[in-house]
Amino acid sequence: MRVFPALDLHQGSCVQLVGGSLQEERVRLPHPVEVARRWLALGFGVLHVVDLDAATGQGTNAAIVEEVLRQLPGAEVQVGGGLRDEAGIRHWLEAGAERAVLGTRAVEDRDWLEAMALAFPRRLVVAADARGRQVVTHGWSRTLDQDVGALVASLDVLPLAAVLVTAVHREGQMQGTDFALLEELVGLTRHPLQASGGIASVEELRRLAEAGVSAAVVGMALYTGTLDGAALAREFP
Repeated sequence: MRVFPALDLHQGSCVQLVGGSLQEERVRLPHPVEVARRWLALGFGVLHVVDLDAATGQGTNAAIVEEVLRQLPGAEVQVGGGLRDEAGIRHWLEAGAERAVLGTRAVEDRDWLEAMALAFPRRLVVAADARGRQVVTHGWSRTLDQDVGALVASLDVLPLAAVLVTAVHREGQMQGTDFALLEELVGLTRHPLQASGGIASVEELRRLAEAGVSAAVVGMALYTGTLDGAALAREFP
């Protein structure tokens, strides 16, 4: 299993939020490119970059994402946040992103998702974000009457790179992730499963790895020093 440091962008800064709420911001760091450079220098192999403003329809941090890709050309980066058309996906993949992460439209418009998966085989990650078992979209502001297990299972027929499941109800709280949910979902898909939300210890990461999770996106625990970044990068590069 690999660990991906989260680079969450809001109003030009790198932030960490509690429960995905912009009103519950716990960490704010200027100069996101330098933050990204620091994670790579520690030995991490992948960055998970999300434009929170684009995801919530409140602006864009595209220039910062472009700078990350331009200044760190050897980095493996997956980019998400507000990607709701083919042009946006193509832009980031051609700009140097390894994978594009699709959320709202991918979940709500199946025909579009199928078309995009065929157009960009093995380059797309579908974000199946859940609060409890209910799927959430639009920057986690809209709750759907859809079970996350059913969504994850339904994606198996598509040529995706991975499925990313964020336990939104645990996000940013460092009180442990939703193991029961994630362990169940690993068994429901043939795709690599990426996990996020509430991860706060090396023991949790080892347990996720044993369950078959392919990658873990870690944010708050790294930014607050709860987890030792250098040690984590050595064990989960």
